[in-house]
Amino acid sequence: MIYRSKAPLRIGLAGGGTDVSPYSELYGGAILNATVSLFASANIEPIPENAIILEAIDRKEEQRFEWSKQLPIDGKLDLLKGVYNRIQKEYSLPLGGFRLSTFVDAPAGSGLGTSSTLVVAIIGAFTEMLKLPLGEYDIAHLAYEIERQDLKMAGGKQDQYAATFGGVNFMEFYGDNKVIVNPLRIKQKYLFELENNLLLYYTATSRESAKIIEKQSRNVTEKKEKSIEAMHQLKHQAQLMKEALLKGRLNEIGEVLDFGFQQKRQMAEGISNTLMEEIYETAKKSGATGGKISGAGGGGFMIFYCPGNSKHKVMEALNNFGGHCKQYQFVDHGLMTWTI
Repeated sequence: MIYRSKAPLRIGLAGGGTDVSPYSELYGGAILNATVSLFASANIEPIPENAIILEAIDRKEEQRFEWSKQLPIDGKLDLLKGVYNRIQKEYSLPLGGFRLSTFVDAPAGSGLGTSSTLVVAIIGAFTEMLKLPLGEYDIAHLAYEIERQDLKMAGGKQDQYAATFGGVNFMEFYGDNKVIVNPLRIKQKYLFELENNLLLYYTATSRESAKIIEKQSRNVTEKKEKSIEAMHQLKHQAQLMKEALLKGRLNEIGEVLDFGFQQKRQMAEGISNTLMEEIYETAKKSGATGGKISGAGGGGFMIFYCPGNSKHKVMEALNNFGGHCKQYQFVDHGLMTWTI
């Protein structure tokens, strides 16, 4: 038998960064995101030997271990090992060898929530194999704890919940790890138009999000007013985006994105850079009405809202920067698991 799972990556549309501690505990955060047809997948296949084989196919990395209850966290395939260690600790896997293989449709550091989505997918494969009684909130919170507590990786909470629930969601974040996921009932024609006009552009650069997020968290801890006020405004942006989508005021989306872009740069040093500023200005001059840096910033994907028929002109203008546009569709499902 093979136990399979896949979970969708997400595009953050508004409120990014307000799900990060300690801001979310102190002030409450709000984010609007949507899952897309790019995935992290995981497969567990029992093997007839007393070994554990871990393989990240997209990264061409593989490690082999004698069967053990805990695997070493040493900077190599730590997401895979972190999930295994936690599942073993909580649920006691049966003695037996297996191969855990993973694949992600976007590179690490791209700003689409790849790491957290991969953790969710791996949990899903183990849940399928062991028939664990875990609901959506349980899986998302477990993924969050593995990344943030067990592996000590800096970051927020939105990605784990987006990957698990799927669809377009308005998420609220509070103290004591309280998260509320509100699925949005957006008319199909509005989603089609958003999908048509929203350009996903990969800058061909990646970044280590943890360093940017650590600066952001430190700014809140040190009560830097400029950074905290920017986060307040981004939380407000999430409300504006929710109203625009639900009421079909799509002509406002570019302006809402542009408002957020101006605010996000104030949160922490390194979120934007000279290249990203030049890309942003070029997109706007070519017809985009606004855009944003996906994820923590510093590189990876950017998105641009291109109303009317301006998308192709924007795409042509961005060709000069060495990146590429990525095709996608919105998907309304989250984590999926099955056995063959």
